[in-house]
Amino acid sequence: MKIPEQYQIKETITQNTYLVAGELKEWTGQTSEVYSTISSTENYQKTLLGTIPTLGETEALEALDAAVAAYDKGQGLWPTMKVVDRIACMEKFVTQMKTKRDEVVKLLMWEIGKNLADSEKEFDRTVQYIYDTIEDYTQMDRDSAKFEKHGGVNAHIRRGPLGVVLCLGPYNYPLNETFALLIPAIIMGNTTIFKPAKFGVLLLSPLLEAFQNSFPKGVVNIIYGRGRTVASPIMKDGRVDVLALIGNSKSANALQSVHPKSNRLRMVLGLEAKNPAIVLKDADLDLAISECIAGTTSFNGQRCTALKVLYVHEAIVDEFNKRFSEKVDALQFGNPWEEGAKLTPLPEPDKPAYIQELIDDAEAKGAKIINAKGGETTDNYIFPAVLYPVTKDMRVYEEEQFGPVIPVISFSDIEQPLDDMAESNYGQQVSLFGKDTKTLAPLIDTLVNLVCRVNLNSSCQRGPDVYPFTGRKDSAVATLSVHDALRSFSIRTFVASKDNDYNNAILTELLQTRASNFVSTDYIL
Repeated sequence: MKIPEQYQIKETITQNTYLVAGELKEWTGQTSEVYSTISSTENYQKTLLGTIPTLGETEALEALDAAVAAYDKGQGLWPTMKVVDRIACMEKFVTQMKTKRDEVVKLLMWEIGKNLADSEKEFDRTVQYIYDTIEDYTQMDRDSAKFEKHGGVNAHIRRGPLGVVLCLGPYNYPLNETFALLIPAIIMGNTTIFKPAKFGVLLLSPLLEAFQNSFPKGVVNIIYGRGRTVASPIMKDGRVDVLALIGNSKSANALQSVHPKSNRLRMVLGLEAKNPAIVLKDADLDLAISECIAGTTSFNGQRCTALKVLYVHEAIVDEFNKRFSEKVDALQFGNPWEEGAKLTPLPEPDKPAYIQELIDDAEAKGAKIINAKGGETTDNYIFPAVLYPVTKDMRVYEEEQFGPVIPVISFSDIEQPLDDMAESNYGQQVSLFGKDTKTLAPLIDTLVNLVCRVNLNSSCQRGPDVYPFTGRKDSAVATLSVHDALRSFSIRTFVASKDNDYNNAILTELLQTRASNFVSTDYIL
Protein backbone atom coordinates (compact mmCIF):
# COMPACT_ATOMS: atom_id res chain seq x y z
CA MET A 1 0.00 0.00 0.00
CA LYS A 2 1.60 3.21 -1.19
CA ILE A 3 0.54 6.37 0.65
CA PRO A 4 1.14 9.57 -1.35
CA GLU A 5 3.95 11.55 0.25
CA GLN A 6 1.81 14.60 1.02
CA TYR A 7 -0.55 12.45 3.10
CA GLN A 8 2.06 10.39 4.96
CA ILE A 9 2.38 10.71 8.74
CA LYS A 10 6.06 11.52 9.00
CA GLU A 11 6.04 12.59 12.63
CA THR A 12 3.51 12.40 15.41
CA ILE A 13 1.91 15.47 16.97
CA THR A 14 2.70 16.06 20.63
CA GLN A 15 -0.10 18.37 21.70
CA ASN A 16 1.25 19.36 25.11
CA THR A 17 -0.52 22.68 25.57
CA TYR A 18 -4.08 23.79 26.20
CA LEU A 19 -5.54 27.28 25.86
CA VAL A 20 -6.74 29.03 29.02
CA ALA A 21 -6.96 32.76 29.77
CA GLY A 22 -5.12 33.62 26.57
CA GLU A 23 -2.14 31.44 27.44
CA LEU A 24 -1.05 28.20 25.82
CA LYS A 25 -0.33 26.39 29.05
CA GLU A 26 2.21 23.60 28.94
CA TRP A 27 1.01 20.24 30.22
CA THR A 28 3.42 17.75 31.79
CA GLY A 29 0.86 15.41 33.29
CA GLN A 30 -0.91 12.34 31.93
CA THR A 31 -1.51 12.19 28.19
CA SER A 32 -3.71 10.12 25.88
CA GLU A 33 -2.52 8.59 22.63
CA VAL A 34 -4.49 9.37 19.49
CA TYR A 35 -4.64 6.53 16.95
CA SER A 36 -6.03 6.23 13.46
CA THR A 37 -7.72 3.02 12.38
CA ILE A 38 -5.96 3.55 9.04
CA SER A 39 -2.84 1.43 8.75
CA SER A 40 0.38 2.89 7.35
CA THR A 41 1.97 -0.56 6.96
CA GLU A 42 1.24 -3.61 4.80
CA ASN A 43 0.41 -5.75 7.84
CA TYR A 44 -2.52 -4.04 9.48
CA GLN A 45 -1.93 -2.03 12.60
CA LYS A 46 -3.38 1.21 13.88
CA THR A 47 -1.31 4.33 13.26
CA LEU A 48 -0.21 6.50 16.17
CA LEU A 49 -0.95 10.11 15.24
CA GLY A 50 0.08 11.85 18.44
CA THR A 51 -0.84 12.61 22.04
CA ILE A 52 -3.13 15.07 23.80
CA PRO A 53 -3.30 16.23 27.43
CA THR A 54 -5.55 14.26 29.75
CA LEU A 55 -6.76 17.13 31.86
CA GLY A 56 -8.69 16.81 35.08
CA GLU A 57 -11.21 18.72 37.18
CA THR A 58 -8.66 21.29 38.32
CA GLU A 59 -7.80 22.32 34.77
CA ALA A 60 -11.46 22.27 33.74
CA LEU A 61 -12.43 24.69 36.51
CA GLU A 62 -9.41 26.82 35.66
CA ALA A 63 -10.84 27.20 32.15
CA LEU A 64 -14.25 28.03 33.59
CA ASP A 65 -12.69 30.68 35.87
CA ALA A 66 -11.01 32.22 32.82
CA ALA A 67 -14.27 32.38 30.85
CA VAL A 68 -16.16 33.82 33.82
CA ALA A 69 -13.45 36.43 34.39
CA ALA A 70 -13.48 37.40 30.70
CA TYR A 71 -17.24 37.88 30.82
CA ASP A 72 -16.87 39.72 34.16
CA LYS A 73 -20.59 40.01 34.95
CA GLY A 74 -21.17 41.46 31.50
CA GLN A 75 -18.54 44.15 32.05
CA GLY A 76 -15.66 42.36 30.30
CA LEU A 77 -13.82 43.69 27.30
CA TRP A 78 -15.41 41.15 24.93
CA PRO A 79 -19.13 41.42 25.83
CA THR A 80 -18.94 45.24 25.88
CA MET A 81 -16.81 45.59 22.75
CA LYS A 82 -18.18 47.35 19.68
CA VAL A 83 -19.60 44.97 17.11
CA VAL A 84 -17.20 46.21 14.46
CA ASP A 85 -14.26 45.35 16.73
CA ARG A 86 -15.53 41.84 17.49
CA ILE A 87 -15.93 41.32 13.75
CA ALA A 88 -12.33 42.44 13.20
CA CYS A 89 -11.14 39.79 15.68
CA MET A 90 -13.12 37.11 13.83
CA GLU A 91 -11.73 38.23 10.49
CA LYS A 92 -8.21 37.98 11.89
CA PHE A 93 -8.94 34.45 13.06
CA VAL A 94 -10.35 33.18 9.76
CA THR A 95 -7.45 34.73 7.83
CA GLN A 96 -5.01 32.72 9.93
CA MET A 97 -7.21 29.63 9.80
CA LYS A 98 -7.06 29.53 6.00
CA THR A 99 -3.27 29.09 6.11
CA LYS A 100 -3.73 25.76 7.94
CA ARG A 101 -5.96 24.11 5.33
CA ASP A 102 -3.57 21.36 4.23
CA GLU A 103 -2.72 20.35 7.81
CA VAL A 104 -6.35 20.21 8.92
CA VAL A 105 -7.52 18.32 5.81
CA LYS A 106 -4.77 15.72 6.26
CA LEU A 107 -5.74 15.18 9.89
CA LEU A 108 -9.44 14.96 9.01
CA MET A 109 -8.58 12.02 6.74
CA TRP A 110 -6.37 10.23 9.25
CA GLU A 111 -8.37 10.89 12.42
CA ILE A 112 -11.91 10.17 11.25
CA GLY A 113 -11.43 8.50 7.86
CA LYS A 114 -13.25 11.16 5.86
CA ASN A 115 -12.31 11.02 2.17
CA LEU A 116 -10.19 13.74 0.61
CA ALA A 117 -12.97 15.53 -1.27
CA ASP A 118 -15.25 15.63 1.78
CA SER A 119 -12.40 16.70 4.07
CA GLU A 120 -11.56 19.60 1.77
CA LYS A 121 -15.25 20.45 1.54
CA GLU A 122 -15.58 20.46 5.33
CA PHE A 123 -12.71 22.90 5.71
CA ASP A 124 -13.85 25.22 2.91
CA ARG A 125 -17.45 25.11 4.05
CA THR A 126 -16.37 26.08 7.57
CA VAL A 127 -14.40 29.05 6.30
CA GLN A 128 -17.41 30.15 4.27
CA TYR A 129 -19.64 29.65 7.33
CA ILE A 130 -17.46 32.09 9.26
CA TYR A 131 -17.61 34.69 6.49
CA ASP A 132 -21.38 34.25 6.20
CA THR A 133 -21.71 34.63 9.98
CA ILE A 134 -19.69 37.86 9.88
CA GLU A 135 -21.90 39.22 7.10
CA ASP A 136 -25.15 38.24 8.85
CA TYR A 137 -23.97 39.75 12.12
CA THR A 138 -22.97 42.94 10.29
CA GLN A 139 -26.45 43.18 8.79
CA MET A 140 -28.03 42.49 12.18
CA ASP A 141 -26.08 45.40 13.63
CA ARG A 142 -27.07 47.64 10.72
CA ASP A 143 -30.72 46.82 11.33
CA SER A 144 -30.29 47.70 15.03
CA ALA A 145 -28.66 51.08 14.43
CA LYS A 146 -31.86 53.00 15.20
CA PHE A 147 -34.37 54.01 17.85
CA GLU A 148 -38.02 53.05 17.95
CA LYS A 149 -40.84 54.95 19.65
CA HIS A 150 -44.11 53.42 20.82
CA GLY A 151 -46.49 54.56 23.51
CA GLY A 152 -44.31 57.47 24.49
CA VAL A 153 -41.23 55.28 25.08
CA ASN A 154 -38.03 55.40 23.05
CA ALA A 155 -36.26 52.05 22.70
CA HIS A 156 -32.86 51.07 21.35
CA ILE A 157 -33.02 47.31 20.76
CA ARG A 158 -30.04 45.05 20.10
CA ARG A 159 -29.02 41.47 20.76
CA GLY A 160 -26.72 40.83 23.67
CA PRO A 161 -24.64 37.85 24.81
CA LEU A 162 -25.90 35.22 27.22
CA GLY A 163 -22.72 34.69 29.22
CA VAL A 164 -20.44 31.66 29.48
CA VAL A 165 -20.86 28.87 26.90
CA LEU A 166 -19.64 25.28 27.25
CA CYS A 167 -19.17 23.95 23.72
CA LEU A 168 -18.86 20.24 22.92
CA GLY A 169 -18.52 19.19 19.28
CA PRO A 170 -19.05 15.89 17.44
CA TYR A 171 -16.47 13.57 15.89
CA ASN A 172 -18.12 13.20 12.50
CA TYR A 173 -17.83 16.89 11.60
CA PRO A 174 -15.19 17.91 14.15
CA LEU A 175 -14.44 21.17 12.37
CA ASN A 176 -17.65 22.26 10.67
CA GLU A 177 -20.30 21.37 13.22
CA THR A 178 -18.08 22.36 16.13
CA PHE A 179 -17.48 25.77 14.60
CA ALA A 180 -21.19 26.08 13.80
CA LEU A 181 -21.56 26.28 17.59
CA LEU A 182 -18.36 28.02 18.57
CA ILE A 183 -18.20 30.83 15.99
CA PRO A 184 -21.67 32.35 16.58
CA ALA A 185 -21.26 31.91 20.34
CA ILE A 186 -18.01 33.89 20.28
CA ILE A 187 -18.99 36.64 17.86
CA MET A 188 -22.15 37.47 19.83
CA GLY A 189 -20.00 38.43 22.82
CA ASN A 190 -20.13 35.26 24.90
CA THR A 191 -17.03 33.69 26.43
CA THR A 192 -16.44 30.00 25.80
CA ILE A 193 -14.93 26.76 27.03
CA PHE A 194 -14.49 24.24 24.23
CA LYS A 195 -13.66 20.55 24.51
CA PRO A 196 -13.03 18.69 21.24
CA ALA A 197 -14.59 15.29 20.55
CA LYS A 198 -12.77 12.03 21.20
CA PHE A 199 -12.01 11.62 17.49
CA GLY A 200 -10.93 14.55 15.36
CA VAL A 201 -9.10 16.21 18.21
CA LEU A 202 -5.60 16.73 16.81
CA LEU A 203 -6.88 18.62 13.78
CA LEU A 204 -7.52 21.57 16.09
CA SER A 205 -3.85 21.77 17.06
CA PRO A 206 -2.91 23.87 14.00
CA LEU A 207 -5.58 26.42 15.01
CA LEU A 208 -4.72 26.94 18.67
CA GLU A 209 -2.38 29.88 18.06
CA ALA A 210 -4.96 31.55 15.82
CA PHE A 211 -7.51 31.34 18.64
CA GLN A 212 -4.93 32.63 21.10
CA ASN A 213 -3.85 35.72 19.17
CA SER A 214 -7.20 36.65 17.58
CA PHE A 215 -9.36 37.07 20.68
CA PRO A 216 -8.89 38.71 24.09
CA LYS A 217 -7.74 36.41 26.88
CA GLY A 218 -10.39 34.11 28.29
CA VAL A 219 -12.81 34.49 25.37
CA VAL A 220 -11.84 31.09 23.93
CA ASN A 221 -10.57 28.38 26.27
CA ILE A 222 -9.73 24.98 24.78
CA ILE A 223 -9.30 21.94 27.02
CA TYR A 224 -8.79 18.21 26.48
CA GLY A 225 -9.94 15.13 28.36
CA ARG A 226 -12.90 12.86 28.97
CA GLY A 227 -16.29 14.52 29.08
CA ARG A 228 -17.25 13.13 32.46
CA THR A 229 -13.91 14.31 33.89
CA VAL A 230 -13.85 17.86 32.55
CA ALA A 231 -17.35 18.76 31.31
CA SER A 232 -19.30 17.44 34.29
CA PRO A 233 -17.42 19.52 36.91
CA ILE A 234 -17.87 22.63 34.77
CA MET A 235 -21.63 22.06 34.63
CA LYS A 236 -21.89 21.17 38.34
CA ASP A 237 -20.25 24.48 39.19
CA GLY A 238 -23.35 26.31 37.93
CA ARG A 239 -21.64 29.28 36.26
CA VAL A 240 -22.24 28.04 32.72
CA ASP A 241 -25.08 29.91 31.03
CA VAL A 242 -25.30 27.91 27.77
CA LEU A 243 -24.66 24.26 26.97
CA ALA A 244 -23.87 23.96 23.26
CA LEU A 245 -23.53 20.33 22.23
CA ILE A 246 -23.76 18.30 19.07
CA GLY A 247 -23.79 14.62 19.91
CA ASN A 248 -25.87 12.20 21.93
CA SER A 249 -28.97 13.04 23.95
CA LYS A 250 -27.72 10.88 26.84
CA SER A 251 -24.68 13.13 27.16
CA ALA A 252 -26.83 16.26 26.92
CA ASN A 253 -29.27 14.98 29.54
CA ALA A 254 -26.47 13.93 31.89
CA LEU A 255 -24.78 17.34 31.69
CA GLN A 256 -28.02 19.26 31.99
CA SER A 257 -29.04 17.25 35.05
CA VAL A 258 -25.97 18.20 37.09
CA HIS A 259 -26.33 21.96 36.54
CA PRO A 260 -27.70 23.39 39.81
CA LYS A 261 -29.80 26.04 38.02
CA SER A 262 -31.25 24.15 35.06
CA ASN A 263 -34.16 26.58 34.75
CA ARG A 264 -31.78 29.33 33.62
CA LEU A 265 -29.53 27.11 31.51
CA ARG A 266 -29.89 27.78 27.79
CA MET A 267 -29.31 24.82 25.52
CA VAL A 268 -28.25 24.68 21.89
CA LEU A 269 -28.28 21.00 20.94
CA GLY A 270 -27.96 18.93 17.79
CA LEU A 271 -28.73 15.34 18.70
CA GLU A 272 -29.69 12.00 17.16
CA ALA A 273 -31.96 11.42 14.23
CA LYS A 274 -33.45 8.41 12.47
CA ASN A 275 -34.27 10.11 9.19
CA PRO A 276 -36.44 7.97 6.91
CA ALA A 277 -36.82 7.90 3.17
CA ILE A 278 -40.33 7.26 1.84
CA VAL A 279 -40.30 5.94 -1.72
CA LEU A 280 -43.77 6.08 -3.27
CA LYS A 281 -44.82 3.71 -6.06
CA ASP A 282 -44.66 6.44 -8.73
CA ALA A 283 -41.14 7.56 -7.74
CA ASP A 284 -38.41 7.90 -10.35
CA LEU A 285 -36.46 4.82 -9.29
CA ASP A 286 -33.16 5.91 -10.81
CA LEU A 287 -33.33 9.19 -8.93
CA ALA A 288 -34.59 7.62 -5.69
CA ILE A 289 -31.87 4.96 -5.68
CA SER A 290 -29.14 7.49 -6.43
CA GLU A 291 -30.27 9.81 -3.64
CA CYS A 292 -30.77 6.94 -1.18
CA ILE A 293 -27.24 5.71 -1.91
CA ALA A 294 -25.91 9.17 -1.06
CA GLY A 295 -28.16 9.45 1.96
CA THR A 296 -27.29 6.08 3.48
CA THR A 297 -23.61 5.68 2.64
CA SER A 298 -22.01 9.14 2.57
CA PHE A 299 -19.29 9.09 5.24
CA ASN A 300 -20.40 5.52 5.94
CA GLY A 301 -23.74 6.71 7.33
CA GLN A 302 -21.99 8.50 10.21
CA ARG A 303 -24.13 11.63 9.93
CA CYS A 304 -27.14 12.69 11.94
CA THR A 305 -28.69 13.67 8.60
CA ALA A 306 -28.07 10.23 7.06
CA LEU A 307 -31.01 8.19 5.81
CA LYS A 308 -31.25 5.49 8.46
CA VAL A 309 -34.35 3.61 7.34
CA LEU A 310 -35.89 3.24 3.87
CA TYR A 311 -39.66 2.80 3.46
CA VAL A 312 -40.38 1.51 -0.05
CA HIS A 313 -43.85 0.87 -1.50
CA GLU A 314 -44.54 -2.84 -1.87
CA ALA A 315 -45.33 -2.43 -5.59
CA ILE A 316 -41.73 -1.47 -6.34
CA VAL A 317 -39.76 -2.85 -3.38
CA ASP A 318 -38.34 -5.88 -5.22
CA GLU A 319 -37.03 -3.80 -8.09
CA PHE A 320 -35.75 -1.13 -5.70
CA ASN A 321 -33.94 -3.69 -3.53
CA LYS A 322 -32.28 -5.38 -6.51
CA ARG A 323 -30.97 -2.19 -8.06
CA PHE A 324 -30.16 -0.48 -4.78
CA SER A 325 -28.16 -3.50 -3.56
CA GLU A 326 -26.16 -3.60 -6.78
CA LYS A 327 -25.33 0.09 -6.41
CA VAL A 328 -24.21 -0.39 -2.80
CA ASP A 329 -21.97 -3.31 -3.78
CA ALA A 330 -20.42 -1.19 -6.53
CA LEU A 331 -19.19 1.41 -4.05
CA GLN A 332 -15.41 1.52 -3.72
CA PHE A 333 -13.75 1.03 -0.34
CA GLY A 334 -10.35 2.60 0.18
CA ASN A 335 -8.23 4.97 2.21
CA PRO A 336 -9.46 8.58 2.23
CA TRP A 337 -6.92 9.89 -0.29
CA GLU A 338 -7.55 7.13 -2.84
CA GLU A 339 -9.37 8.33 -5.93
CA GLY A 340 -12.96 7.15 -6.07
CA ALA A 341 -13.07 5.95 -2.44
CA LYS A 342 -16.68 6.38 -1.31
CA LEU A 343 -16.39 4.03 1.68
CA THR A 344 -13.52 4.62 4.09
CA PRO A 345 -12.20 3.17 7.38
CA LEU A 346 -14.39 3.67 10.43
CA PRO A 347 -12.77 5.86 13.11
CA GLU A 348 -14.27 3.93 16.03
CA PRO A 349 -12.41 0.61 16.49
CA ASP A 350 -15.47 -1.07 18.00
CA LYS A 351 -17.97 0.11 15.35
CA PRO A 352 -17.72 -2.97 13.06
CA ALA A 353 -18.58 -5.22 16.01
CA TYR A 354 -21.57 -3.05 16.92
CA ILE A 355 -22.87 -3.07 13.34
CA GLN A 356 -22.48 -6.86 13.30
CA GLU A 357 -24.62 -7.05 16.44
CA LEU A 358 -27.39 -5.16 14.64
CA ILE A 359 -27.08 -7.48 11.64
CA ASP A 360 -27.16 -10.62 13.80
CA ASP A 361 -30.22 -9.39 15.70
CA ALA A 362 -32.06 -8.55 12.47
CA GLU A 363 -31.22 -11.90 10.88
CA ALA A 364 -32.38 -13.76 13.98
CA LYS A 365 -35.74 -12.00 13.65
CA GLY A 366 -36.28 -12.70 9.96
CA ALA A 367 -34.33 -10.13 7.95
CA LYS A 368 -31.80 -11.09 5.31
CA ILE A 369 -28.70 -9.37 3.93
CA ILE A 370 -29.76 -8.80 0.32
CA ASN A 371 -26.52 -7.41 -1.11
CA ALA A 372 -23.63 -9.75 -1.91
CA LYS A 373 -20.94 -7.83 -0.01
CA GLY A 374 -23.10 -6.88 2.98
CA GLY A 375 -21.40 -7.52 6.32
CA GLU A 376 -17.95 -8.35 4.92
CA THR A 377 -15.55 -7.32 7.67
CA THR A 378 -11.92 -6.19 7.65
CA ASP A 379 -9.73 -4.82 10.44
CA ASN A 380 -11.24 -1.34 10.23
CA TYR A 381 -14.46 -1.71 8.26
CA ILE A 382 -17.68 -3.62 7.77
CA PHE A 383 -19.22 -3.33 4.31
CA PRO A 384 -22.74 -1.81 4.24
CA ALA A 385 -25.39 -4.46 4.71
CA VAL A 386 -28.81 -3.89 3.14
CA LEU A 387 -31.32 -5.63 5.42
CA TYR A 388 -34.81 -6.69 4.30
CA PRO A 389 -37.52 -7.12 5.49
CA VAL A 390 -37.00 -5.13 8.68
CA THR A 391 -39.58 -5.08 11.46
CA LYS A 392 -40.13 -2.92 14.52
CA ASP A 393 -38.80 -5.50 16.97
CA MET A 394 -35.30 -5.31 15.49
CA ARG A 395 -32.57 -3.19 17.06
CA VAL A 396 -31.64 -1.74 13.67
CA TYR A 397 -35.14 -0.26 13.47
CA GLU A 398 -35.04 1.29 16.93
CA GLU A 399 -31.42 2.40 17.33
CA GLU A 400 -29.64 5.16 15.45
CA GLN A 401 -27.02 2.93 13.82
CA PHE A 402 -24.60 5.73 12.83
CA GLY A 403 -22.74 3.40 10.53
CA PRO A 404 -22.91 1.19 7.44
CA VAL A 405 -26.11 -0.83 7.76
CA ILE A 406 -29.28 -0.03 5.81
CA PRO A 407 -32.74 -1.26 6.92
CA VAL A 408 -35.49 -1.47 4.29
CA ILE A 409 -39.21 -1.72 5.12
CA SER A 410 -41.98 -2.23 2.57
CA PHE A 411 -45.37 -0.59 3.00
CA SER A 412 -48.74 -0.65 1.28
CA ASP A 413 -50.51 2.01 3.34
CA ILE A 414 -48.78 5.39 3.69
CA GLU A 415 -50.11 5.60 7.24
CA GLN A 416 -47.50 3.02 8.28
CA PRO A 417 -44.42 5.24 7.83
CA LEU A 418 -46.38 8.26 9.05
CA ASP A 419 -47.40 6.43 12.25
CA ASP A 420 -43.84 5.21 12.75
CA MET A 421 -42.50 8.74 12.41
CA ALA A 422 -45.10 10.08 14.83
CA GLU A 423 -44.14 7.42 17.39
CA SER A 424 -40.40 7.95 16.91
CA ASN A 425 -38.29 9.76 19.49
CA TYR A 426 -36.74 11.74 16.66
CA GLY A 427 -37.95 14.37 14.23
CA GLN A 428 -35.22 15.93 12.16
CA GLN A 429 -35.80 15.32 8.42
CA VAL A 430 -37.39 13.01 5.85
CA SER A 431 -36.75 12.30 2.18
CA LEU A 432 -39.91 11.91 0.09
CA PHE A 433 -39.74 10.38 -3.38
CA GLY A 434 -42.67 10.65 -5.78
CA LYS A 435 -44.17 12.90 -8.46
CA ASP A 436 -47.98 12.92 -8.26
CA THR A 437 -48.81 16.28 -6.71
CA LYS A 438 -52.23 15.12 -5.46
CA THR A 439 -50.45 12.42 -3.45
CA LEU A 440 -47.52 14.58 -2.41
CA ALA A 441 -49.50 17.62 -1.23
CA PRO A 442 -51.25 16.07 1.81
CA LEU A 443 -48.11 14.10 2.65
CA ILE A 444 -46.00 17.24 2.72
CA ASP A 445 -48.62 18.97 4.89
CA THR A 446 -48.37 16.12 7.41
CA LEU A 447 -44.61 15.61 7.29
CA VAL A 448 -43.76 19.23 8.02
CA ASN A 449 -45.51 18.72 11.37
CA LEU A 450 -43.48 15.59 12.16
CA VAL A 451 -40.01 16.75 11.14
CA CYS A 452 -38.33 20.09 10.40
CA ARG A 453 -37.21 19.54 6.81
CA VAL A 454 -38.93 17.62 4.02
CA ASN A 455 -36.52 16.84 1.19
CA LEU A 456 -38.46 16.34 -2.02
CA ASN A 457 -36.78 13.73 -4.27
CA SER A 458 -33.43 14.30 -2.57
CA SER A 459 -31.47 12.90 0.36
CA CYS A 460 -31.41 14.60 3.74
CA GLN A 461 -28.67 17.09 4.44
CA ARG A 462 -27.75 20.02 6.64
CA GLY A 463 -26.84 22.67 4.07
CA PRO A 464 -26.91 25.14 2.59
CA ASP A 465 -25.96 26.67 5.95
CA VAL A 466 -28.27 29.64 5.45
CA TYR A 467 -31.26 27.28 5.84
CA PRO A 468 -32.60 26.31 9.28
CA PHE A 469 -31.02 23.22 10.80
CA THR A 470 -33.00 21.88 13.72
CA GLY A 471 -35.27 19.04 14.83
CA ARG A 472 -38.27 18.06 16.88
CA LYS A 473 -38.42 15.85 19.98
CA ASP A 474 -35.03 14.32 20.88
CA SER A 475 -33.29 15.54 17.71
CA ALA A 476 -32.46 19.14 18.59
CA VAL A 477 -32.93 22.20 20.77
CA ALA A 478 -32.58 25.61 19.06
CA THR A 479 -31.80 26.24 15.40
CA LEU A 480 -28.41 26.30 13.72
CA SER A 481 -28.34 28.23 10.50
CA VAL A 482 -26.02 31.16 9.93
CA HIS A 483 -28.91 33.49 10.74
CA ASP A 484 -30.55 31.50 13.54
CA ALA A 485 -27.37 30.50 15.39
CA LEU A 486 -26.57 34.14 16.11
CA ARG A 487 -29.99 34.39 17.75
CA SER A 488 -29.61 31.08 19.61
CA PHE A 489 -26.49 32.42 21.33
CA SER A 490 -27.93 35.82 22.21
CA ILE A 491 -30.94 37.54 23.69
CA ARG A 492 -32.84 40.69 22.77
CA THR A 493 -31.94 43.46 25.15
CA PHE A 494 -32.66 47.17 24.99
CA VAL A 495 -32.47 50.60 26.56
CA ALA A 496 -35.83 52.29 27.09
CA SER A 497 -36.54 55.88 28.08
CA LYS A 498 -39.67 57.94 28.33
CA ASP A 499 -39.98 60.43 25.52
CA ASN A 500 -39.32 63.71 27.31
CA ASP A 501 -36.84 66.57 27.00
CA TYR A 502 -34.75 65.42 29.96
CA ASN A 503 -34.19 61.87 28.67
CA ASN A 504 -33.89 62.92 25.04
CA ALA A 505 -31.07 65.31 25.88
CA ILE A 506 -29.19 62.47 27.59
CA LEU A 507 -29.71 60.14 24.62
CA THR A 508 -28.56 62.81 22.21
CA GLU A 509 -25.38 63.33 24.19
CA LEU A 510 -24.75 59.59 24.39
CA LEU A 511 -25.00 59.33 20.63
CA GLN A 512 -22.93 62.41 19.89
CA THR A 513 -20.09 61.51 22.27
CA ARG A 514 -20.10 57.81 21.35
CA ALA A 515 -19.45 57.12 25.01
CA SER A 516 -21.51 53.90 24.91
CA ASN A 517 -20.78 50.93 22.70
CA PHE A 518 -24.38 49.75 23.07
CA VAL A 519 -26.26 53.02 22.54
CA SER A 520 -25.05 53.74 19.04
CA THR A 521 -26.57 54.43 15.67
CA ASP A 522 -23.26 54.05 13.85
CA TYR A 523 -23.83 52.12 10.63
CA ILE A 524 -21.26 49.50 9.61
CA LEU A 525 -20.57 49.92 5.91
